[in-house]
Amino acid sequence: MIASVSGPVAALAATTAVIEVGGIGMAVQCTPETLAGLRVGEHARLATSLVVREDSLTLYGFADDDERQVFEILQTASGVGPRLAQAMLGVHSPDALRLALSTGDEKALTAVPGIGKKGAQKLLLELKDKLGSPLGSSGLVGRQRAVAAGPAPWTEQLAAALVGLGYASREAEEAVAAVAPQAEAALAETGSAPVPQLLRAALQTLNRAR
Repeated sequence: MIASVSGPVAALAATTAVIEVGGIGMAVQCTPETLAGLRVGEHARLATSLVVREDSLTLYGFADDDERQVFEILQTASGVGPRLAQAMLGVHSPDALRLALSTGDEKALTAVPGIGKKGAQKLLLELKDKLGSPLGSSGLVGRQRAVAAGPAPWTEQLAAALVGLGYASREAEEAVAAVAPQAEAALAETGSAPVPQLLRAALQTLNRAR
């Protein structure tokens, strides 16, 4: 198993980062939030999980080892493959998933594209005791340490994250506009816009609109 990759970022796409490892470019599937923190030419380390299929080898990348572990545990539930597991981590942090599963929060799970009410109920039954209790802020700190480069403007990060989750560019722009007051309030108070929280708010806005 390839547990991690480390090296300069050679290229970035909507769902993939290419990390140079020993002269070889490793294509790594990442969540929009992880991709938003990477910069071409900058050094990065990603925890990884290799998914082997008869016709493919796919490497999935994460900001830290906790994300990777949660990704692998999520796939023990029936009907959850790597793409859905990654989509869940694209919407919720590991601790947010632990909290949702431990408290039976269906609404949090249905915020993930591809999970309906019945699917959420099934996940709650199968995964309730597998992820454990929330760990605190350590997971968030790990995400922030994933790369050394500074973040792009929050609007670009958020729009890229939404497009990476499958929303159209126009939908992404409308959602960014909808959460702009929340972002401006955070900027005025702390000097930074919390993209993970804004992403969840934007997804709630999109779900209400559909």
